[in-house]
Order: sequence, then C-alpha cells, then structure tokens
Amino acid sequence: MDISLIENFTLMAIRFAFNLVATFLVVVLYARISKKKEFYFSYFAISVAVFLLVYLLEDVKMELGFALGLFAIFGIIRYRTDQIPPKEMTYLFVIIAVSVINALSKNYFGYIELALANLLLISTLWALEKALLLKQEDSLLIVYENIENIHKEKEKELLEDLENRTGIKIKRYRIKKIDFLRDVAQITIFFDVKKQNSKREIK
Repeated sequence: MDISLIENFTLMAIRFAFNLVATFLVVVLYARISKKKEFYFSYFAISVAVFLLVYLLEDVKMELGFALGLFAIFGIIRYRTDQIPPKEMTYLFVIIAVSVINALSKNYFGYIELALANLLLISTLWALEKALLLKQEDSLLIVYENIENIHKEKEKELLEDLENRTGIKIKRYRIKKIDFLRDVAQITIFFDVKKQNSKREIK
C-alpha cells in the first residue's frame, strides 16, 4: 500500500477526530441552554458532511471562496417544515465554522495550534452564553379570563394569580389586548431564562 496514502488517511482521521470532539463540545454547550433535541442529529450530521466535503475537495483550490460559499448557502437555508430560530442558526454557523477550520487548516496549523483554535472558539461561545444567560429574558403570551384583575388598582392580585397559575416568577408584564365581549385579555409576561427554561402558550 502506498505510504503517502496511509499518511493522508491518518491525517484525515486525526483531523476528523478533532472536529468530532469540537462538535460534541458545541452540541453539549447548546444542550445546556436548549431542550430542542431534534437539532442534535442535524448538527452532528452537518459537521461530518461539511468536514469531509471541505477536506476532500480542498485540492480543487476553492479553499476560502469555497468555505464562504458554504456560509452563504447555509445562511439562506430554511427547512420547509419549520423555520430555524436565530439561536439554532447561530450554533449551525459555529458548527460549520469549526468543521471548515479543522478541514482547511492542515497546511497551516499543527495539532497544538488546531486544539487551541477549537478551544478558543468553544470557550468564547461558552463565556458568551454564561454572561448573556444571566441577563437573558424570555416572554410568554397568556390568554387571561379573570378580566377584573387587569384594573390598575389590582396589579398585585394579577401578578399573584399569574404566578400561581404558571409557576413562573414574573419580572414584568404587558397587556396586549382586552376583549370585553369575551371577557378575556391577552397578557405577555416576561421572566428570566435562567430561572425558567420553558416557553409555551397558556390558555
């Protein structure tokens, strides 16, 4: 067997392992702040596909232009069944970036530099999530039927009733719409994501 073929395969296997570990760490980080498990498979599959595509086609001399083309393609992707939320799209770009770095850097980075580059990217992502999660706010739309509690003088009763029903510590709220004909009101409540990780519509 050709020695150069064995060396090339070994190099690809090592780079692939770097990419797989980096992808795993990114997905673990994503899993800590999101319960949407359907994206786990997509991130791993896209990572593997992008890495092999870029690595094996690098000799076609597309390199940076090819990598930027991948970002442009994925930037306009919208799955037909559901639109990708901004947070998931951001992690998708990170996965693509990690795969491209690990695939195209073989002529420029050694293993130590590659490990540091991956670690720097993931550490920055972790630090941003850690810092922003402390201040991140989410909202929830509620259709509320105790319309008598929306009076300004009954704000305390309204907040207590909403917190008892939802189990959410409410920071503030906004009355969006009042329907006196049906005796209901649409109220948007705001709360800290750190304390509440679920988002649902309650009626």
